[in-house]
Amino acid sequence: MAPPRSKKRKPSFRRLLKTSGAKLENKRRNRQFKQQSTAKKHRKEQRKLRHALKDASARVPAPLERYGKRPGDEDEEEFEESLPVDMLEEDDLEEMRALAQKASFLTRNLSSCEPVHARKRKSDGTVETYEKTPRKMQAEPEKEIIHLLPIKDKTGIIRQTMEKPVVRKVEEEETEEEEQPEEDMTQEEQDIEMMSSLSPEEQQQLRGQKLQERKLRIAGLASAILADPVSSMKKLKELRSILMETDPSVAVTVRKLVMISLMEVFKDIVPSYRIRPLTEEEKATKVKKETQQLREFEEGLVSQYKFYLENLEQTVKDWKQKKRKKSETVALQAYKGLAEVAVRCLCELMVALPHFNFHNNILVLVGPLMDDPCSVVSDMCCDYVKKLLKQDKMGQASLGMVKVISGLVKNRNYVVRPEVLKCLLCLRIKEVEVKKDSEDVAPKKKFMTFKEKKKNLSRMQRKWKKAEEKLEKELLEAEASESKEKKLKLHTETLNIVFLIYFRILKKAQKSALLPAVLEGLAKFAHLINLEFFDDLLNVLHNLIESEDLTYRESLHCIQTSFSVLSGQGDVLNIDPLKFYTHLYKMLLQLHAGVPNDDMGIVLQCLDVMLAKRRKQVSLQRALAFLKRLSTLALHVLPDSAVGLLASCRTLMHTFPRCDTLLDNEAQGSGVYLPELDEPEYCNPQNTALWELHTVLRHYHPVVRTFAAHLIAGAPSEGSGALGMELSRRLPVDLFQDYSTKDMMFNPPVVTLAPKKKVVLKSCNTSPPRSFQWTRRTRLSVLHGCLLSSWCSGPLHQSTVFGHRLEGAD
Repeated sequence: MAPPRSKKRKPSFRRLLKTSGAKLENKRRNRQFKQQSTAKKHRKEQRKLRHALKDASARVPAPLERYGKRPGDEDEEEFEESLPVDMLEEDDLEEMRALAQKASFLTRNLSSCEPVHARKRKSDGTVETYEKTPRKMQAEPEKEIIHLLPIKDKTGIIRQTMEKPVVRKVEEEETEEEEQPEEDMTQEEQDIEMMSSLSPEEQQQLRGQKLQERKLRIAGLASAILADPVSSMKKLKELRSILMETDPSVAVTVRKLVMISLMEVFKDIVPSYRIRPLTEEEKATKVKKETQQLREFEEGLVSQYKFYLENLEQTVKDWKQKKRKKSETVALQAYKGLAEVAVRCLCELMVALPHFNFHNNILVLVGPLMDDPCSVVSDMCCDYVKKLLKQDKMGQASLGMVKVISGLVKNRNYVVRPEVLKCLLCLRIKEVEVKKDSEDVAPKKKFMTFKEKKKNLSRMQRKWKKAEEKLEKELLEAEASESKEKKLKLHTETLNIVFLIYFRILKKAQKSALLPAVLEGLAKFAHLINLEFFDDLLNVLHNLIESEDLTYRESLHCIQTSFSVLSGQGDVLNIDPLKFYTHLYKMLLQLHAGVPNDDMGIVLQCLDVMLAKRRKQVSLQRALAFLKRLSTLALHVLPDSAVGLLASCRTLMHTFPRCDTLLDNEAQGSGVYLPELDEPEYCNPQNTALWELHTVLRHYHPVVRTFAAHLIAGAPSEGSGALGMELSRRLPVDLFQDYSTKDMMFNPPVVTLAPKKKVVLKSCNTSPPRSFQWTRRTRLSVLHGCLLSSWCSGPLHQSTVFGHRLEGAD
């Protein structure tokens, strides 16, 4: 007979489609849970039943008469005896008697309050039961069998099997790991013994062979990586593994070569964007094969780049800590060369890949090395940091480097090398303020509303206007105004940190070696300082000059900084820095005149800021005093400095036309000129003349003579006394640098002598001698003889000094 059909109606296919996936999943889980709970309940009941049967069979039931009788039981017994037993069948009666002999809740004295198992005694057959229990021997682990390929012969196919090798235990692995270094050490000792047994020539030859093999391997791997970077991650990993070269004879050289090779490889294959880690959703999304391959390449590249940087960092740390390795593969003395190569690789990556991952980590590594006791490492790091700051256009890398320098200076309590702060002079920040002002002044573009268009324009005009506005919006987006705002924000934050460094040193470490670099930095960025700090800053600079603890250059930087502050946003302040004019006027005559130095460049910059750019705040007496002192200073300085000073005198005469009174001998005024007085306002400069220019007219430098003649003529812009275009359009600082004598060379160079020719020397009183070769020595001897003869005979005349006529000479 077939089972009854379920009355529950099966859902249709359309209904199944409408059911959500979550609902179906929940139903499936509920069904599984119900099945598991039912099975668990069934197992529990079976377990209880087995325990009950086992206890019942092990215990001997007591007869019913042993149990105590309660009063009133006699009536029950009489009632039982009065029952008609003959009404029961024989089978039923035997079953009842059998149940009476078994222990159950019917045989229990219900009046007793004791628990059921309180009077249980241990069975006397416990030992026998234990002995009858089957022993379970420790089962050996079943060996897994591997089926091999069958063999066929005359008898038929023979199937082959073998036991699967057991995996080594943890203890065996540990013992093997402990034994492995001993084997390695023995191998290294064997190599060392083999090398020691060879002669020096054979050792050198063997080392050259090994080195050549390593070079070829490195070159092959690097070429393969550059040829196909996407599918060469394994080769990149193999190349990086050579950094752990263990052969003592070539370890140092090979590691250096691998460091440099990896650096060049990363510089070539790194993309021009930053690689970010993928999210879980992006990893779960199915993508194209090319996209997945690119993702794997990027992930592998970042990981290998990270491991490479960690190796470089560990090399530098081992050198700094003078850590000796167990293997002694690289000697302790060789770590310095390895560390220098590692630092150079870090610096190259810092400059070449400022956009890529881990750039901030590289900055943190390179920053403290700028103040390293080893001059080679510190100078190298400072040079690369300057290069980074010069080429950084957006400001992200500059901000990170400035933060590192700020933390370094603060942590070391302002005891760092001055070159660390001089790196900040390479920041590219001065052009931002100009762009900001132009953006603020420029009016914002305003587009017409829909109502204005509908009211003022026709349908066709509205259509054209819509297309025009869309194009203008795209052009505005192309201008990248957002990047300009981001750049301005980064530069502002960078400048705040820079000024924080400078002000901390001015406040807490005025006598440190960092003060010149601080003053030089303030002189460069002073025009960007907030107006709130102007008064305090000027007072601090004046007190520093008055303390007389500064050097000559530091005092000049103080003066330059103060006027840079006043020439920028300080124009709105009504401040007359007369004390700084006095300081510079007094310091001009203390300038070193016998050695080429850069102090003259700072002096020329100060003169340009103090006199030319602040012409409206400078009195005529002050301009005349500086003009006289500059012309006096031009008498005893080197030619490059003299050219710069005379060019500044020319600028003063153009800026203050009434200064031409110093060229007139008949001009008179009240008082007498006091050149020893250090106050430019009260030294009576109008009562003197520029007689120094006539002395400079006989200077040995041609450009100095040209400037002196130009100033004597009144510095005209046109006419016979005017300067050429190459001199008139150059600033005094540029002229000082163009005619510099740092290389101990005459600038411009001396005109070479004419080629040697055979000439005939004829005297005015004697017959011409024989022909001879005219040389420098013969010229000097002839001139010397003529001078002696004319000094002995009488007064000097041009005819007697040059009384010998040269024939055939140029």
